[in-house]
Amino acid sequence: MTQEKFEAVMILLVPKVVQMIAESYSYDEMTASKEFYGSKVYAILEQEDTKLWHLSAPAIFSMFDSEKKTGSFDIPEEV
Repeated sequence: MTQEKFEAVMILLVPKVVQMIAESYSYDEMTASKEFYGSKVYAILEQEDTKLWHLSAPAIFSMFDSEKKTGSFDIPEEV
């Protein structure tokens, strides 16, 4: 995948996950963004070669939620 296509996917995917975080945790958008950008899930997501961007926003949110609640998360096998 080209860098441009990867960036386009991220531009579409990240706001959906941030919105889900804001709704689930009753955060404002800024706080939800900071939480997501500071997560291990995001650190892996922003690396194109991990292919985590293939997952849906709900799947990525689930990983974030698990990290937030337990400190760890599993990467689904379909990646």
